[in-house]
Amino acid sequence: MAKIIVVDDEVSIRRALEKFLTGLGHTVFIAGNGEDALLILEKEAVDLALVDLVMPNMDGTEFIRRLKREQPEAVAIVLTGFGTITSAVEAMKAGAYHYLTKPFELDDIATLIETALEHKQLKVENTMLKHQLQERYQFENIIGTSEGMGEVFDLIEKVAETDSTILILGESGTGKELIAKAIHYNSFRKGKPLVAVNCAAIPGELLESELFGHVKGSFTGAVANKLGKFTVADKGTIFLDEIGDMDLNLQVKMLRVLQEKSYEPVGSNKNQQVDVRIVAATNQNLEQAVAEKRFREDLFYRLNVIPLQVPPLRERKCDIPLLVRHFIKKYNTANESHVSGISDDALNLMLQYRWPGNVRELENTIERSLVLRREGSIQIADLPPAVRANVSSSASAELGNGSFTSPSLPSEGLSFKLAVENFESNLILQALERTNWNKNQAATLLQLNRTTLVEKIKKRHIERDGMKLD
Repeated sequence: MAKIIVVDDEVSIRRALEKFLTGLGHTVFIAGNGEDALLILEKEAVDLALVDLVMPNMDGTEFIRRLKREQPEAVAIVLTGFGTITSAVEAMKAGAYHYLTKPFELDDIATLIETALEHKQLKVENTMLKHQLQERYQFENIIGTSEGMGEVFDLIEKVAETDSTILILGESGTGKELIAKAIHYNSFRKGKPLVAVNCAAIPGELLESELFGHVKGSFTGAVANKLGKFTVADKGTIFLDEIGDMDLNLQVKMLRVLQEKSYEPVGSNKNQQVDVRIVAATNQNLEQAVAEKRFREDLFYRLNVIPLQVPPLRERKCDIPLLVRHFIKKYNTANESHVSGISDDALNLMLQYRWPGNVRELENTIERSLVLRREGSIQIADLPPAVRANVSSSASAELGNGSFTSPSLPSEGLSFKLAVENFESNLILQALERTNWNKNQAATLLQLNRTTLVEKIKKRHIERDGMKLD
């Protein structure tokens, strides 16, 4: 039920509406003029206002302006006579939802109030959804403390507010679409659509229609006009995933969109202008594809205005403990499980695995482990066979006595700097976890000065649940 204020200088109307709306279960406040109503609004937040248009001193239009300034989420309905409908339209321009002419039926009031309250609720939910999306895709919340991800964050911050074309490069599963969303929701286009198209998932002969739309009768099965994704994304952002798989003929049309901001739907000779930001992504080496004549060189340079390279998970293994904690929390909530964490042995196996599927594979691994475990901590037996089979030795460190067994050198070699960085970050994270993130105790476990540990934490950008540890 709602809180409703009735503002009318006619006593009989105020009393009738108060009795009727109270009977429907609403909480009702009444006022004979705008000034008295504003005094009520200083103490009460209302959902809806029924406002007489013609009142002494302050008319209904002025009251609605004041109402929308003080309580912008409140919905206003104007009550007016037949001779003042033009003024009622002016009141709607001031923020009123609708108007009802006097005399009116109480049932009509009830129906209109119900519709207005539904409109208000939908508006609130849409606002919350936009806020949640923006929070979810803030680039600060993309998980990673490694040097490679730090460079990604820095570049996103620099380019998000520009309108430049972005080319995101990286292996499958590294989070390219998440980064595209972060760019969009941190740009001036964030209030407009973000439309994603997977160019590899749509057959070549259908992708052109999907992107640019078609007119009725343009091909067999085109029984009606269809809007393309570029039209839907107008004023917003279009994310073209796996653009390296796009057919050469379609690449010509894509080049025109980038150069002229226009295109023609399939079967039409009418040019359509479009205002979109293009963010593309691929797991292919486009320079090699250009050399092999599989990708147009001119299109490559148009897309490659700002390249953004996302490192594979095997090159940022110090992020694995943070990602594991994040996904445990996520799937505990989703599956109503109660897994408290992961054993050191299981985590060390995950640190040695190469993760060909990157973050996506890691997320699937944690989801699988939580389904099997349900409570307690994830153990080696809960991990997929691929993770258990692809290890050569334990890289666990026993923090109490300082003894450890180092990982073996893989046949293809490794980056010494990266291995040291991963090992050091993992030790710091283990110490912080074991001490409930108490830096004094963690420094004691690691036999470091507290200031030295704090500097290392800052250098690694180590955070706890999104909160930086200063």
